[in-house]
Amino acid sequence: MEEHTGDEEARRGGPAAPGAGTPASGMSRRRLGARLLALGGVLVLHAALPGAAGASGNPAERRALQGLRLRYGSARQAGLVEKHLEAAADEARRFLGPSPEHPYYAGAVVLAGRGRTIALHRAMGEAVRYADYDGRTDRVREFPAAQRIPMTEDTVFDLASLTKLFTSLLAVQQMERGHLELEAPVDRYLPEFTGGGKELITVRQLLTHTSGLRSWAPFYQQSTREGQLRMLWAVRPQEAPGTVYRYSDLNLIALQLLLERITGHTLDLLLQDEITAPLGMHRTRYNPPLSWRRITAATEVQRPPWSGLDRGLVWGEVHDENAYALGGVAGHAGVFGTAWDLAVLARTLLDGGAYAGKRILRPSSVELLFTDFNTAFPGDDHGLGFELYQHWYMGAMATPHSAGHTGFTGTSLVLDPSTDSFLILLGNSVHPVRTWRAGSAPRVAVGNRFARAVPVRTKHGGPAWYSGMETGGSGTLTLPPLTPATAAARLRCAVWWDTVPGEGALHLEASADGETWEPLPFTTLRSTGGSPEQWPQGSVGGWSGRIWHRLEAPLTAWAGRPVHLRFRHTATGRYVGRGVYVDVVRVAEPARLLFAEDRPADASRLEATGWTRATD
Repeated sequence: MEEHTGDEEARRGGPAAPGAGTPASGMSRRRLGARLLALGGVLVLHAALPGAAGASGNPAERRALQGLRLRYGSARQAGLVEKHLEAAADEARRFLGPSPEHPYYAGAVVLAGRGRTIALHRAMGEAVRYADYDGRTDRVREFPAAQRIPMTEDTVFDLASLTKLFTSLLAVQQMERGHLELEAPVDRYLPEFTGGGKELITVRQLLTHTSGLRSWAPFYQQSTREGQLRMLWAVRPQEAPGTVYRYSDLNLIALQLLLERITGHTLDLLLQDEITAPLGMHRTRYNPPLSWRRITAATEVQRPPWSGLDRGLVWGEVHDENAYALGGVAGHAGVFGTAWDLAVLARTLLDGGAYAGKRILRPSSVELLFTDFNTAFPGDDHGLGFELYQHWYMGAMATPHSAGHTGFTGTSLVLDPSTDSFLILLGNSVHPVRTWRAGSAPRVAVGNRFARAVPVRTKHGGPAWYSGMETGGSGTLTLPPLTPATAAARLRCAVWWDTVPGEGALHLEASADGETWEPLPFTTLRSTGGSPEQWPQGSVGGWSGRIWHRLEAPLTAWAGRPVHLRFRHTATGRYVGRGVYVDVVRVAEPARLLFAEDRPADASRLEATGWTRATD
């Protein structure tokens, strides 16, 4: 019944999330997080961050401060591939049907964009469909057709745990102003927050879910504010702070109380004054007025035992039981909003904290939101408030730079600074009841399609061999038999890869008979320069930085005898990355060219199984 449970169970039900990789240039996010922690608790918002100096001179920053706003445009204007963008909408629509038995949601809104252009904004299904639910028979009573409310692009949603992002932004604002320290103990600001080791919990640990507190507590069982606070003060860490990652609503409830204490304002007023009003997010707020009800998506029919409260159909009020008991204003849940408003927030963060000439954060502060502080907990990468590099809901949008969050009601937001893109999927997936859905299948499916819509271009502008991005997919790209005359023969090509670390890879293999294969070691060199990287096992995986690499493999051991060469792609896990591309394959030695993919006769002898030619 706690707000986060379903999404967290889905996360844990899948394979372990991958650890962060290394960005294409500069310091890795893991190393950056470790460096910040090594500063002895002093929050450095400017000088310690690579690229922070002179950030106001970068194009995104200038664009934001010039007052430029989001606009609607075509896929081409956004630098996206239209057919794959439309496929993202089709994937979202598919889950209106049995998924596998019941619809995943009654309706949804999907919004995707790149740069300043929103190229996809689509509504589907119904915002209000079910009037009641009987848990004994698993049957629903639907509203008559005339009383149902269709989903529109402007439908307001209960954003659920996306609320945690707003609370985190408000906390970082207070850090900027010198009113809050990242490594300070929480009880410095909330003296009541002590006992059983709570006095060791820091502000950072609240923001990164490493406090050791349990996931939730039933505040809705307390009829008074005083009783609810006593329950929080009585909570004890289950493990020593800083020794475990556990997603917990209590972290953000405590952060709410801290912010209200140091500012003298309630969280709903802070949200309005510091974020939504400056950015023009006029459909984002706590406790929406009754006049919004007809434009708001309904959530759950709440009755025991699946809910802690007996409220009937929840529509226009916060779904989360604890947030409801706290008066609708809570640090972990309670904010309502639209897809457009979330796009404004996404653009603000991608542009370094400013939008349409209004600044809410400095660029160096935004960098902290996207910096992995959980280096001690691989797979649970977390910035200040934002989850990082999570394939379980980001799908192929997940990169070492991707940040986002989900909400139990069916909401999600993903930002990818490496492609300057953002994806928002809002669904009323607990309507009529939370037990009708499980996991994040729509989020992953839509994320995969949108990731494909961001093209991978070759230098020559033509097609390259593409592995695809099917779950469990595999394939081979095999050259005809060749016989190098000298030990100086080399295979060279261009490669681009993005796979789930440990669950997908590109392999280069050699064989004497075409039946028994062995790894062929190779090196890669980034197209942006640097030093060659060695791959002695003949395989590479993870994230290549969204840039092409030059691959070179010596054929020294095959001088004077026939050799078969092949590229093999594997995707063994539940989730996939953007895939693998291979281009301009050549095998040469000083005196002659043995194979050249751009020669028609040679190209016709390539055997492709599971690989296709793709221009995107």
